[in-house]
Amino acid sequence: MLIQTRSMVIEKGNSEKVLERFSGPTPVVDMPGLIDFSVMVNKKSKEHEEVMVIIRWESEEAWKNWEKSDAHLQGHRNKRGQEKPAYLISTTVNMYEVQTVKTGKGTVQQ
Repeated sequence: MLIQTRSMVIEKGNSEKVLERFSGPTPVVDMPGLIDFSVMVNKKSKEHEEVMVIIRWESEEAWKNWEKSDAHLQGHRNKRGQEKPAYLISTTVNMYEVQTVKTGKGTVQQ
């Protein structure tokens, strides 16, 4: 399993603008190998807010297929030339290869 995280530090009071972007339809949910896509907000800091996106893939190959897909590439083409929103302070993207998973009693079995 491969997990991609995207942490966006946002000026206080602006996380809803970022959430709107991730709440609408997105072609990634139809991609083979996608396990799930989660968006979270941390408003605990007095200085800023953080939006964290976690995308879980069955494999690195599934993620690479998304990266080179027409839908993904077109999304980037559509954003070319657009300025970064003023309320976006920083973005950090990380990739993790999952080594161990342990499930609890609250896990939903499919």
